[in-house]
Amino acid sequence: MMSRLLFVFLQQFVICVILIIRTYALYNRNKRLIIWVTFILIVLAGGVSAATFGQYAGNLTISPGVGCFTTYTVEISARLGLAWVAILAFEALIFVLTVYQTCKSRGLSRLRLVTRRNILDVMFHDGVMYFGAMTLCNIPNIMMYYYGSAVIRGNVGLAAFTSCMSVTLISRLMLNLHKSVDSGVLSVPAQDDDHCLSVFTTSISIQSAIA
Repeated sequence: MMSRLLFVFLQQFVICVILIIRTYALYNRNKRLIIWVTFILIVLAGGVSAATFGQYAGNLTISPGVGCFTTYTVEISARLGLAWVAILAFEALIFVLTVYQTCKSRGLSRLRLVTRRNILDVMFHDGVMYFGAMTLCNIPNIMMYYYGSAVIRGNVGLAAFTSCMSVTLISRLMLNLHKSVDSGVLSVPAQDDDHCLSVFTTSISIQSAIA
């Protein structure tokens, strides 16, 4: 059980790092932003690690009549649920930063969820869809930890499904970003067609990047 929790923790940490990198690119490599967002991630990760693993040993119980299923006490379940709350809060922060920068660059009246004319559109569209999908997965998952039965809290909750969904969606986000330019996404900034917003693309033609 400890190894499974550790795997999920590392998995979610990597996803959060990818979200930070995307936001860093969206904000034209703003160093102050990445320092603050990274600091927030480290604080949340430290708190989650202390709450989840600090007193983990010796706090698992085997529920009578459930066979070999490992179940959590209410206290342990609440701590594990808090970890998912922290993840949801961090994703909400990234979502707010994404929407704010897009509104600042495009204007509220020009936000699009359907068209994908350039990289900014792709990042905004994918960011909104990712946050919406993960919120729909995370809220029931969190509710299971706080209000589910003992067996559900320990084994049949939505944690595995939520974790798999987050990995799948973040992979899809990066593939969409890669697809938006012909040669992939590396590290040379290109200008958006409407405003002076730099985003990470390759060294190919700017016209190809914003087509």
